[in-house]
Amino acid sequence: MIVNERMVAYINSLDMGNTPLLDEIEARARRERVPIIRREMQSFLKTLLAMKRPMRILEVGTAVGFSALLFCEYGPPGCRVTTIEKYEKRIPQARENFRLAGREEQITFLTGDAQELLPALEGPYDLIFMDAAKGQYIHFLPEVFRLLEMGGVLVSDNVLQDGDLIESHYAVERRNRTIYKRMREYLWELKHDKRLETSVIPLGDGVTVSVRVG
Repeated sequence: MIVNERMVAYINSLDMGNTPLLDEIEARARRERVPIIRREMQSFLKTLLAMKRPMRILEVGTAVGFSALLFCEYGPPGCRVTTIEKYEKRIPQARENFRLAGREEQITFLTGDAQELLPALEGPYDLIFMDAAKGQYIHFLPEVFRLLEMGGVLVSDNVLQDGDLIESHYAVERRNRTIYKRMREYLWELKHDKRLETSVIPLGDGVTVSVRVG
């Protein structure tokens, strides 16, 4: 936890929830320990959707389809979502959730390795949401940037790794050191690329918001 737990609990206590189906999918995911976006991140994305009004959304990391459905529900009418998932166990669950929501025509669901699928996509997208394997963000970045339109927004979730990123390399568990190194490199690239304007926000487990400016 990178933010005071009592503060997060208070903020989340003000939340009015989502649609009944989204609330059901979220509750099931929590019970089955499926990683989905946190409640405070949901609120943040809904606000961003209201501000940006994106018509073409790309998501890297579908899991069971919760955030893709949130984009459909709270994005502008007629928006289209393309979402990519590699983990085979999650794919049938996501398909079923899209069917239950009646959003199959609105969502393009691609299955496989994002590093192989991204080069075949044609942009531009006005919102891209990165929520896949954290050690792969840096590898996805060149294609993600290619697909992001001028003025488009890239949102990357879980970038502060439960606070590990501010620790010494040697204080991080050996099994997490590759992710630690790659995420620090990813954040450096986002903040130093003159084509992007990026803010790192201590929300949830850390989120970046990058706007393509040049």
